[in-house]
Amino acid sequence: MPIRPPRICSCGKVVASGVRCECQISGDRDRKARFDRTRPNARARGYTREWDKARAEYLSTNRTCRYCPAPANVVDHIKPHRGDMRLFWNRANWQPLCTRCHSSIKQSRERRI
Repeated sequence: MPIRPPRICSCGKVVASGVRCECQISGDRDRKARFDRTRPNARARGYTREWDKARAEYLSTNRTCRYCPAPANVVDHIKPHRGDMRLFWNRANWQPLCTRCHSSIKQSRERRI
């Protein structure tokens, strides 16, 4: 099995293949922190007690993940609502997902949009 040679990061350090340089990790951490400072908290984005009740009701009738046979524990918005409360509460825009599919399949699809 061939092993790829190390690479040189933009900061000048030699980094093993498949490993991220500390400067990249630090840059990502800083970028995410800047975004989080401007992002409203979950309650301000609409995830209130009413949402918790509607979510529990939806998951009681939609028990399996849309992508795999695992039990669903996340109610996902098919089309991101981005603050549009009509789209947020539109049950036709909801889908049941397991945490694994929500964190992998769904997130990678949203990054492409």
